[in-house]
Amino acid sequence: MDDEVVQRVFQEGGRDYFQQQPSTSTSTSSSSSILQSLPLHVSFDHGYYLLVKSIQELREKKEGLVTVGIGGPSGSGKTSLAEKVASVIGCTVIPMENYRGGTDEGTDLDSIDFDALIRNLEDLTEGKDTKIPVFDFHQKKRVGSKAIKSAMSGVVIVDGTYALHAKLRSLLDIRVAVVGGVHFSLLSKVRYDIGDSCSLDYLIDSIFPLFRKHIEPDLHHAQIRIHNSFVSSFREAIYKLKCRSESPDGQSTFFLKDEAQTDNFIEMYLRPPSANEEARINDWIKVRQSGIRYYLSLGDQRIVDKNFIIRPKAEFEVGRMTLGGLLALGYNVVVSYKRASTSVNIGSLSLSLETIDTLGETFLVLRGTDRKTVGAEALRMGITGQWLTKSYLEMILERKGVPRLNTPPLVSATSVSHNQEKDIAAPKPIRTTPNLVYQLEDLAQPWTRSPTKSKMEPVLPTWHFASSDRSHGGSVGSSAFRDTMKLAPMPDSYDLDRGLLLAVQGIQFLLENKSVPVIVGIGGPSGSGKTSLAHKMANIVGCEVVSLESYFRPEQVKDFKYDDFNSLDLPLLSKNIGDIKHGRKTKIPVFNLETGSRSCFKELEISEDCGVIIFEGVYALHPEIRKSLDLWIAVVGGVHSHLISRVQRDKSRVGCFMSQNEIMMTVFPIFQQHIEPHLVHAHLKIRNDFDPVLSPESSLFVLKSNKQVAYQDILNILDSVKFCSSVQNFIDIYLRLPGTPANGHIAESDCVRVRICEGRFALLIREPIREGNFIIQPKVDFDISISTVSGLLNLGYQAVAYIEASALIYQDGKILIEVDHLQDAPSPYLQIKGVNKEAVAAAGSALKLDGSYTTKSYLQIILERLPLVERSYSGIHTHQAARLQELVESIQSQGGSTPSESSQSREVSPMDGIIEDMQCRIRRLERWHTINTVLWTFLMSALIGYSLYQRKRQ
Repeated sequence: MDDEVVQRVFQEGGRDYFQQQPSTSTSTSSSSSILQSLPLHVSFDHGYYLLVKSIQELREKKEGLVTVGIGGPSGSGKTSLAEKVASVIGCTVIPMENYRGGTDEGTDLDSIDFDALIRNLEDLTEGKDTKIPVFDFHQKKRVGSKAIKSAMSGVVIVDGTYALHAKLRSLLDIRVAVVGGVHFSLLSKVRYDIGDSCSLDYLIDSIFPLFRKHIEPDLHHAQIRIHNSFVSSFREAIYKLKCRSESPDGQSTFFLKDEAQTDNFIEMYLRPPSANEEARINDWIKVRQSGIRYYLSLGDQRIVDKNFIIRPKAEFEVGRMTLGGLLALGYNVVVSYKRASTSVNIGSLSLSLETIDTLGETFLVLRGTDRKTVGAEALRMGITGQWLTKSYLEMILERKGVPRLNTPPLVSATSVSHNQEKDIAAPKPIRTTPNLVYQLEDLAQPWTRSPTKSKMEPVLPTWHFASSDRSHGGSVGSSAFRDTMKLAPMPDSYDLDRGLLLAVQGIQFLLENKSVPVIVGIGGPSGSGKTSLAHKMANIVGCEVVSLESYFRPEQVKDFKYDDFNSLDLPLLSKNIGDIKHGRKTKIPVFNLETGSRSCFKELEISEDCGVIIFEGVYALHPEIRKSLDLWIAVVGGVHSHLISRVQRDKSRVGCFMSQNEIMMTVFPIFQQHIEPHLVHAHLKIRNDFDPVLSPESSLFVLKSNKQVAYQDILNILDSVKFCSSVQNFIDIYLRLPGTPANGHIAESDCVRVRICEGRFALLIREPIREGNFIIQPKVDFDISISTVSGLLNLGYQAVAYIEASALIYQDGKILIEVDHLQDAPSPYLQIKGVNKEAVAAAGSALKLDGSYTTKSYLQIILERLPLVERSYSGIHTHQAARLQELVESIQSQGGSTPSESSQSREVSPMDGIIEDMQCRIRRLERWHTINTVLWTFLMSALIGYSLYQRKRQ
């Protein structure tokens, strides 16, 4: 996808390779960087993808070690980037924190032992083994060293605030700068708290005093510049159960083990200078000190649901000078206490005994990333006692009260009430748009400085009813109240992280102010991320999710009318929702998409303890459905927007420019007519900017081999308790625009891949990263209608290749093994898939597949087996042409388009291909001619104006 960008990265420069001409000596030059400094300003996901591809490209073109430096301020996300790249490339990460001296200032430039780091990098570059120091932050000194073998370190990443310092740049092949993240969030929060009385530069110098002088100048030397838009997210939440420990000695069986870890923390809360004594504790800033390290989080960010405390991963490390800067700006330490913790790991969970000195009590805390697992483990361990949902801060304030202010609060220039009571404009479409500069102020700030006023969102609005008059609506628990009290829509649309938080808060608001149950509807186009959002919400609040696909009518599905509202059994859906509203048990249908029929019904009852159910589907916000729902959520973007952007990019490559609106009307004709009009009425609108191709969060590790494996051997490596199997027959069709540079070959990256499986159509997002024996590919595919495939043909895409196969699938929830029988291959291929790289590798070794892996795609495998002389200029093989024509005609007849409207997948003669290529070149020349004419016009106008000015002066 970004091959052209990566090529730009490697045009000039070179520490070892590119500064040398091929004919010169092989001696290395260490005077300059391997890459030319280019302003590649990209998102975090895009930067990850570019960095991995650049490392792979560089590793192929040069000998020896590839060194990467990832620098940026604290909390920007540089360590997360290094870890994600290391999980794919398998490289060595050297944290600069280990090169600190014994000082207690964690971000002081003078505390870094650059000489030791340079020696270690030079040793590795020269092929020597080396030892890097290990620093203990509790003892505030180095406690040993760690050996690194040069043979095992083909790639080394230096991760640290000063990783791009001038002393290191000559040793780095690739330089990456990361800004944003919670580093920007803190600046945004402080600027919101104190108003416009201070400039942004003053705030930066106060909170991060070393940034402008010692960090920011080095970031401008990076080739890849990443803006991390991450905010505190509940997508990877921590679920916690807490109770008082009546007898800590009774837990000795857990905490007297060798692996038990003891930590001592000091936790303090800072109140903003503009806050009054009644201010919410969520507006306070939390600082946790552990040894010489300081960690900061913005407020008491958590969700309480039943017995669970749910917190985001929102803590980042800062220096001691940051704390001093906040105090200098007027923040006050209102609460401070010591927390002593002894913890042990139980599988994926953590069990801790925590003693709070101010309270004089000890608490038992169980933590994990999955709500059901945490609850089940608490039952298994027999932990009894009353669960506590209050934070330690709330407990302390209950006993001692809120400390009084020493000085009157400052008057904030920002009105919170105005932000929350913002007038709601008329409903308008929600679309994902590129990041544009909206104000002149945004242009004035360097890329390393942020946020600007137009980007600040430190405070989210709160939920309220459209009408506060309850007098005529009956009692709170009555049905009349439920029918009359409606939520007021949120005034704006939000990204996925903020949208998830607001959605859960909306459910809690309804649970507190309306009777159980709360029925939620999540609607949006296919691939927008509504199903993923529904399950993340369900994991947080502990409820059921019902897909509207369960209500398909079998007779409609047989006619491929998946995207038609009439394909839903609306009477049955209305009956189920009515039963749920009245607290009755109901029977939800279970639809088998493979057979196209209902397989059974399952009984569903919403208990008082849960009180929530989520319905998700394309038409979940249709007027006939949403009138029975309490909370309406619309989601747009995701892979739905990815396909539109992909088509726009392909069109631009062949010299044809189309707006996203034109593409959407052709590829998703039903969206604008029958889906989008319902989304604008949602209480909460969410923009999902997730890109399945670039995001490391969606990586799936795959090993592929054509070695024969016995069925019993597969069973032996899978969990027999969770084992399940299925059979799929599918056809993959590869669509490509004519005029795309091909040279008679078909590249998978130039094609849109559509899968037909059991009568359904799906778009397969595949732009994988190949590393060693592994194929790292997105695990995101999404269903599309036949009208979408027909729309792609109408836009000029040609079917250039196909694969027909049957797959036997075996899985146990952790590992998936797929045995694919390709139609034109003599033997089946086996694929092992999973999100854990080590587990996938272990499964391959257990099946004795080592040494037999291939990273070729099935398209490559099939086309390599076909005679080269039988391929046309466009790459279509005569062996496949007839079948492709048959498939295209079937799609056009079912998708509602005629052959005259669509681009046929017929055989294209070499002359036709040459003509198309010449037309493409002519269009590009015409564009350049227009640009040159405009430039010459401006130049000549300037020269004439200057000559007239000089003549007038004379």
